[in-house]
Amino acid sequence: MSAEDSSRYKSPLVSRYASQEMSYNYSDGKKFSTWRRLWINLAKSQQKLGLEINDEQISEMENNVGNIDFKRAAEEEKLCRHDVMAHVHTFAAACPSAAPIIHLGATSAFVGDNTEC
Repeated sequence: MSAEDSSRYKSPLVSRYASQEMSYNYSDGKKFSTWRRLWINLAKSQQKLGLEINDEQISEMENNVGNIDFKRAAEEEKLCRHDVMAHVHTFAAACPSAAPIIHLGATSAFVGDNTEC
């Protein structure tokens, strides 16, 4: 999936009725970058509570919010058959030092429920 493909919601009605901004709000690019921002905020909260999470791990995640390898995520999803874990693994590949803390202690509902509202 190209960056252009990920920035627009896919539906036959989008080209007729949706503005560019509204189409982006429901796009894969917006969805998965929101998941990544949620994981960053989760890590920051856990750090404040005393978990062993360092600033470099958080910075690495922040620097890769928009660096989404959609092809890799699709390949991961074929292997694990789980969209959230596919994106956890894809984000971890972009942020190797942060890999152990991405999605730490969360359920799939954490990203799904906080993104799909």
